[in-house]
Amino acid sequence: MKKLFSTSCSDNAFSFAMLVMRVGFGSLLLVQHGLDKLMHFAQKAQRFGDPFHIGSTTSLSLVVFAEFFCAAFIILGLFTRLAAIPIIIAMGVALFSAHHGQFFGAGEPAGLYLCAFIAILFMGPGKVSLDRFIGK
Repeated sequence: MKKLFSTSCSDNAFSFAMLVMRVGFGSLLLVQHGLDKLMHFAQKAQRFGDPFHIGSTTSLSLVVFAEFFCAAFIILGLFTRLAAIPIIIAMGVALFSAHHGQFFGAGEPAGLYLCAFIAILFMGPGKVSLDRFIGK
């Protein structure tokens, strides 16, 4: 019972939790959002939102980079913290620009991804990652 309310955790538990978080959120983002945008790029390019006035095709390209390629890096645990930054930017724009900050409404998925990838940015990839081998 005492361990149930403990605030400490072992290195192995932390690394396993980060693996679950990286693979879970990364896979959901890649498959549910990034892959669809990549596969239907031509159809979505003309009507995609352009909040920074850089062109809808360029905006979609940046989002595909974040949601597909950066999510793949996070799943692998490769350049994890660096790969989290474009995703955080994309989810911030999606939440506050496209969904008008409705965290408890239509922007809920973007808000959840935003929170998860901010946590990944600060906590890092954990031991079960390719970053571990680069850091040695």
